[in-house]
Formats: sequence, C-alpha cells, structure tokens
Amino acid sequence: MDAMIDILTDTPQSKLIQIAERVKQRRLALRLTQAALAIRADIPLPTYRVFEKSGKISLMGLLKIGMALNCLVDFDHLFSEPEYNSLDEMLNARTSPKRKLKK
Repeated sequence: MDAMIDILTDTPQSKLIQIAERVKQRRLALRLTQAALAIRADIPLPTYRVFEKSGKISLMGLLKIGMALNCLVDFDHLFSEPEYNSLDEMLNARTSPKRKLKK
C-alpha cells in the first residue's frame, strides 16, 4: 500500500524538496553552515538558501553541491540501464515495440 501512496504523491516538486532535505541533513551531519557549503560548492549563498528552502537549483549547481559533499558518484545511477531479474525479462525489454514515425 505504501508503494501505491508513493506513486500517487511523487511529483517533481516533492522530489525537489526531498533532495534539498537530504542535502541539508548531510550538510548538518558534516557541521557545515549554509555559507560554508556555498563556498565549498562555489555557488552564491542566496542560491544555496533558495535551494535548501524550495529545492530549486540548476543541474550544475546541484552537481557542485554533490561534489562539495563528496557524493558526486551518487549521480552515476541517474537514468542508468535497468537491472533485470531474468534473461526472459531482459529479452522482453529489448524486443518491445518501437515507436513508429508518422509519415
């Protein structure tokens, strides 16, 4: 049931807030101020503050924050190839119908 609720409540905006909250928790665990993290990430402090409050930031800014928090490698899994549980599952995924171009 929880998975169903997640599907219904997951939105781009909610993901922004979740990511910003995780960044804030990591920052606090490292005992960094917002200003110190902004300096480490080489982004303006007001930009960082907006991010932590709303989750809004450029992709480059987010990558810089990831680098400053030593978690840039976490981005390697974004949009990665799917993992299959069986050979049949892999073959079915690879032979799925392709979109046809309209003429």
